[in-house]
Amino acid sequence: MKTLIATTVALLFTAASFAQQGPGHQPTHLQNHPRVNQVNRREDNQERRVNTERRDGKISGAQARQDRRNIKTVNREKHAMRRADNGHLTKADQRSLNQQLNHNSRKIGH
Repeated sequence: MKTLIATTVALLFTAASFAQQGPGHQPTHLQNHPRVNQVNRREDNQERRVNTERRDGKISGAQARQDRRNIKTVNREKHAMRRADNGHLTKADQRSLNQQLNHNSRKIGH
């Protein structure tokens, strides 16, 4: 019971602190540059495709693991590129990541 009360109080405190920051405040993970958002959406979409194809039995577990590994490789490279440019992706970075994601997309399910 004490844990439930403590959790409820913590949630209320968190909600109140966000409300005080005003309607324009967004959590840090939502404050991305449009190029970052575009690459993130593609990564999320590919992850959903892999999960759907695995769930439907269209690909094996080994193939799903390989596809996810490829997506994670692109994600790690994106993070390295962002670190090099103060949290942003240059147009060249975005182009390079999209080429890799295009390659991954063609390989999903094959």
